Amino acid sequence: MRSRNKLKRFAEIRSMSIVYENYDYENPILTGENGVEVDYKGKWKSEVFNNPGNLCLELACGRGEYTLALAKDNPNENFMGIDVKGARIWRGAKNALEQNLKNVRFLRTRIEQVDLFFDKGEVDEIWITFPDPFHGKDNRKLTHHKFLDRYKYLLKDGGWINFKTDDDNLFDYSLKSINSYQGANILYKNDDIYADELPFKELDYKTHYEKNHLAEGKKIKFIRFTL
Repeated sequence: MRSRNKLKRFAEIRSMSIVYENYDYENPILTGENGVEVDYKGKWKSEVFNNPGNLCLELACGRGEYTLALAKDNPNENFMGIDVKGARIWRGAKNALEQNLKNVRFLRTRIEQVDLFFDKGEVDEIWITFPDPFHGKDNRKLTHHKFLDRYKYLLKDGGWINFKTDDDNLFDYSLKSINSYQGANILYKNDDIYADELPFKELDYKTHYEKNHLAEGKKIKFIRFTL
């Protein structure tokens, strides 16, 4: 039953006008609604969102909870959740459509591929919220230098990255990785954001996973940085 539901959701994704997918990791082609090939590199704001406002990506977005929260509070900006898991993308897109959020899109692809679908400097801001810590696999951590290279390509000059985690080891690794990356600059860091008044409103959005982490007594950590 579960596998049938998953296949049904994957089929439904292909009919959603706000979801784009890349199936062939050897060939950077995106498909949109009903499997039609599309190419919006450098044109996401003008041809997809029809809005010149900022473009913000949430990487490894899961169900897109942060993407939707940001979109609700910033209706004049554009938000895109990116994840490789189809079932998660389905849930996020379903919620966005039900809430009639016009400034939300989803991209189903690997984070390793993300720089193939945007022009240099096309993105204004990036969020990375509670990614897999990949213990023992540094090259898969989303703050590894190979990923920072991609983010640097995507971001406009002065654009920043927001990184939120509950994992002590990943937080420490990320600080070291950012500090050792040429040109990187940490604008703000905090190893317990709820210990005092929040410096940014957006930090108060809580995903399903964050609520679970807080219930377990874990501290939430945050880094904002530029490349």
